Amino acid sequence: MSFGYLRLGAALLVAWAPAAVAAQTAPTRDYLVLVASESVDRVALVRFGASGAHIERERYVGFTPTEVAGPHGVAVSPDKLHYFVSTAHGTPFGRLTKYNTATNDAEGNVLLGDFPATAQVSPDGFYVFVVNFNLHGDMVASDVSVVSANEMVEIARIKTCTMPHGSRISSDGSKHYSACMMDEELVEIDARTLSVSRHFFLTTGKEMGTIGAPPIRGAAAHAMQDMGGHGMEPPKSGDISCSPTWAQPSRDGTRVWVACNKSSEIVEINTRSWSLVRRIPAGPGVYNLTESHDGTRLLATNKRDASISVFDATTGKELARIPTTRKVVHGVVVSDDDRYAFISVEGIGSEPGTVDVIDLGALKKVASVDVGQQAGGIDFVRSEPVRR
Repeated sequence: MSFGYLRLGAALLVAWAPAAVAAQTAPTRDYLVLVASESVDRVALVRFGASGAHIERERYVGFTPTEVAGPHGVAVSPDKLHYFVSTAHGTPFGRLTKYNTATNDAEGNVLLGDFPATAQVSPDGFYVFVVNFNLHGDMVASDVSVVSANEMVEIARIKTCTMPHGSRISSDGSKHYSACMMDEELVEIDARTLSVSRHFFLTTGKEMGTIGAPPIRGAAAHAMQDMGGHGMEPPKSGDISCSPTWAQPSRDGTRVWVACNKSSEIVEINTRSWSLVRRIPAGPGVYNLTESHDGTRLLATNKRDASISVFDATTGKELARIPTTRKVVHGVVVSDDDRYAFISVEGIGSEPGTVDVIDLGALKKVASVDVGQQAGGIDFVRSEPVRR
């Protein structure tokens, strides 16, 4: 074969390669996610497919036009038949509302505590766990509400610590985890007894675990000694180096990752020994976390950096840091086939909120759609065959 034919073949290969890559990365299914826009009291159903991303429909979730209810958390039931929205504001408290996924009709609501925020439905679909963030209240210990999903009745309100956030349940449904921004703590709740089972202090150099009910700051030496702490004191109130905003249990239940928003680190904790594994350097203002379904990737939103980071869940190595469309990055959720991540971005001032779509194979942004202002809570609904 002559060199001329070789050069022609190489040129054709180069010309063909971008189209082949595009064809390879184009979605072959449609993906549906729900995202709440806190400033406009709306929840949007976003559809992403081969033609890009667009809003399929919206639902007003407020209660009166004169007061912003502030939808914060969105949680889809395991059977995909319902979704739950926590509305953070209200007089005197916020509430959780249940909606039919197919019709968007409201099917009940229940009053909760101060500023209900992150929510998740248990794997069996029976309960919804919601943290009462208490953003506008006094700096006192707040709680986690447990709601019966069928009857929409609050069956327990479990006191944890100050400003709990990032309500996440282990894949087997046995444990619930949340992080307390103002107390530097990870809190574990036994989902069977509906009581606090363990605490973990996250302050740099003072990482320690305790067992049982919340220790009283400044008087927890005995609890620390029981855990081998040799009388070391937990961080004092106001001693904030981490300011945790999210707790994400691993799929296999062996680890919990905690986002330290202030120090821009991810703290990894061994759930068996209840001890520190490592501190992973993360993006500026790391905020929310999620793990891929196959357990190989850990994703983190970087609130102060306008980006999303993808980590190798085993090594802790950051594989990519991908810019988002706008600033103030909030939530992240992964599709059921681990092909795409969906990112909610709040925006600044009068800017709309945004949902960005990240291709987890190519590690790049492939679509974006504007939604209502201050897009926050986000959850994956389902993937389905492409519409004909």
